[in-house]
Amino acid sequence: MIHTRRGLLLVAAITVVLALLVSFPARIAYQWAAPAGLAVSGIHGTVWAGKADAVAMDGIYLSDVSWRIKPLHLFSGKLLYRMKGAPISGFAEGNVGIGIGGKLTVSDLTASLALPALAQALRIRGLRGDASLQFDRIQIRDGLPVAASGTVQVNKLLVPSLSRESIGGYRAEFFTQDNGVAASVEDTDGILELAGSLQIKDDRSYQFLAQVLASPETPASLRKQMQYLGPANERGQRELRIEGRL
Repeated sequence: MIHTRRGLLLVAAITVVLALLVSFPARIAYQWAAPAGLAVSGIHGTVWAGKADAVAMDGIYLSDVSWRIKPLHLFSGKLLYRMKGAPISGFAEGNVGIGIGGKLTVSDLTASLALPALAQALRIRGLRGDASLQFDRIQIRDGLPVAASGTVQVNKLLVPSLSRESIGGYRAEFFTQDNGVAASVEDTDGILELAGSLQIKDDRSYQFLAQVLASPETPASLRKQMQYLGPANERGQRELRIEGRL
C-alpha cells in the first residue's frame, strides 16, 4: 500500500498522464505533427486506435483507413501500427513504423489495387491494369524508397506511351542495393517477351532497362512501334530504356 501523500500524488499524476496518452485524439495529433503533403479527412479515435475516411499523399489515395498501435514496440523507441485501407479498387494491409527522424518502415504488406490509383504517383498518364503486392519490408526516407524486399505482380498492363492495347502480365522482384532499390522484371503472360531491371537510386533518379522480343501474340501495331527502339541483336531482342526522376 502507498502510505505517503507524495506517493499518492505520484500515482495520481502517472494515472492522469497515461489516461491522456491513451485517449489523445488522433485529429489533434494530425494537426500537430502531420508531414507536408499528407491529407487526412474524417478522423475518428485516438493515436492508439482509430479510423479515417480518406488519406492522400504523393498521388496515392486510400479510403476507410484504420490503425491500431502495437504498444510493445514503444520500448524500442518506434511507433508501430497495424493499418488497413482501401485504394480506389482493392485493399492494402500492413505494419507501418515511424522511427526517429521520421523514417518510415512498412512491413508485412499485402495489397491488391488497380493501377490507375498509382498513375499520378508514377507519373504515367493513362496507366491501366491491376497489381498485387507482397512485401516483407519497405523503408522510406523523404518520400523515397531506400530499402525493399518483396514482389509486385502486374496483370493486363496497359501503358499508352508503349501501346494502345494491353501488353499482358509481368512480375518484379525487389531488393536493396548500396545506392538504392532495384528489381528484376520479367514477363509472365505478356504479349512481349521481356527481361529487365529497375533501379531507384538515392539521388531520386530511376532507370528501367530491358530486352524485349516480339512473341506470336504481339500485335502488328506494337511490332511496328518496337522498330523505333533501335536495331535488334542476334537474338532479335531490342533494348527498352526508360529514365527519369521521382
